[in-house]
Amino acid sequence: MRFSLSRRTSLGAVTLISAGALGISGIAATAADAKASARASSTTPIVTAVAPAKALDGEVLNVGDQAGTGAEAVLEAAGLIKVSGSSGVLKDGLHVTWDDFTSGPPILEAEEAGAVDIGGVGDAPPIFADPTGKVVIVGVLKSTYDNAALLVPANSPITSVSQLVGKTVAVGTGTSADYHLLTVLEKAGVSPSSVTHDSLSGAAGLAALESGSVAAFDTWSPWVEDAEAQGARVLVTGAPYGSPYSYQVASAEALKNPKKVLAIRDYLTELDKAYVWVKSHPSFWAHTWSTVTSLPFTVTSAATLDDPYTPIPLTSSIVAQEQDVLDGFASAGEIPSKYDIAQYASSAFAGAVTGDWPATTTTKHKKKKS
Repeated sequence: MRFSLSRRTSLGAVTLISAGALGISGIAATAADAKASARASSTTPIVTAVAPAKALDGEVLNVGDQAGTGAEAVLEAAGLIKVSGSSGVLKDGLHVTWDDFTSGPPILEAEEAGAVDIGGVGDAPPIFADPTGKVVIVGVLKSTYDNAALLVPANSPITSVSQLVGKTVAVGTGTSADYHLLTVLEKAGVSPSSVTHDSLSGAAGLAALESGSVAAFDTWSPWVEDAEAQGARVLVTGAPYGSPYSYQVASAEALKNPKKVLAIRDYLTELDKAYVWVKSHPSFWAHTWSTVTSLPFTVTSAATLDDPYTPIPLTSSIVAQEQDVLDGFASAGEIPSKYDIAQYASSAFAGAVTGDWPATTTTKHKKKKS
């Protein structure tokens, strides 16, 4: 069963779930001696791929992605993957397949259904996922608070959040924009129930804003910058609204498979290096981002400055902030009840941030003398 959607879309080690509980204790692979360097030029990165896990035996990792703004585009920009159709091979030899989605919630739905092993999402999708351990947060990216905004048309009479009462706002249900809007309304003293939500994101949300069918549109980069380029006006952005964190989330089923765990280890390591590279090469990333999204270079250049992702380890303080996101949605009645999100997060892959993995966990036996 495939969950592919349109390619035009929007985008301190604390063992919170123990490695042993996920079946990932003691299976870090022996490091190979091979080093893969990217092509050297003024526009391509010079990076070294992680030593591949020897025990993969042709294992393929199925990745849920937000086309044009997600992992595939970042890995391509950094020269760490060779893409062919809907699959690719990372520099370390890991094979991946891509399923493209419009936002984070359907990625996690695909994980829950067993169609996807891992995917990148914002802060809200893990909250709306099935809270029975079917998905687990395994990686963290930190951005700025400027990568999300609430927008209104340029000629809109609305100048304050309080004026949204009784009006309709386009926002993807269960997306990071959903939480951004929730915090915007609450900090303005506006009840979320007094505003009608039209569940639209990305290009569809922007189209609704331009047509006048909604009074406002809450979204993330690069759609914020695209909307501004079309004449929209930012009503609210920046701290203290929303959250600066987004996540790599794996299916609990994949984490029961030792080979999948090794594949996730390699994938996260390469992906984290790619994010570090594009952050230090913003112009090159903006060009690549423009190409894959068909957005103007001026738009992606602005988005690159507003949306600089940095890989960081998953810590208890980050999980505590994600708990705040969950509690906020529960209090607003957008999810049935509160629960402990720490049950569905693991720092077992924190080494992906640095690429520091144990050389081997295999016991070597000396040959007996004959």
